[in-house]
Amino acid sequence: MEDFDEIYEEEEEEEDEDRAAEEQLLKYAPDPVVVRGSGHVTVFGLSNKFESEFPSALTGKVAPEEFKASINRVNGCLRKTLPVNVRWLLCGCLCCCCTLGFSLWPVICLSKRTRRSIEKLLEWENSRLYHKLCLHWRLSKRKCESNNMMEYVILIEFLPKIPIFRPD
Repeated sequence: MEDFDEIYEEEEEEEDEDRAAEEQLLKYAPDPVVVRGSGHVTVFGLSNKFESEFPSALTGKVAPEEFKASINRVNGCLRKTLPVNVRWLLCGCLCCCCTLGFSLWPVICLSKRTRRSIEKLLEWENSRLYHKLCLHWRLSKRKCESNNMMEYVILIEFLPKIPIFRPD
C-alpha cells in the first residue's frame, strides 16, 4: 500500500510540473489573432462570412495567400449552408406559435451542423499547414464589442515551439 501512495505522489508532482511549464509558456505567448465575421446576415451568432483582410500580427508567420485561401474555404462552407439555415429560421418563426417553439429545432440543428463543419475544416487546415507553422485556428464564441450579444470568431493562436528530440 505504501508503494501505491508513493506512485500517486510522484504522478501529482509530475502533473504540477507540467502545469507550471504550460503556464510559463502561455505567459509569454502573444495574444491570439481574432478574425471577426463581416457579413450582413448572422444566424445564432454565426456570420455569413469572415474578414479576408490579412492581419498584421501574422506577418512572417504565414503567407497572405494561404491565409486568404483558408478564409475563402470557410466562407465557401458558410455560403453553402447559411441560406438554408435562414430559410428554416423564417419558417420556424412563422410556425413558432402553432408548434410551441418546436419548429425552431431544425434551424438549431442545422446551425450546430454548420459550426461542426467549420470546426472540422479548421482542424483539417491545422493538420495540413498551420500546426507546422506553430499556429492553431479554432472557432470560438466571443462577446460582441458593440453590444451584449455573442458571436463566433476565428481565433488564431500561437503555439509554443517545442524542440523535438530524436535519438541518435
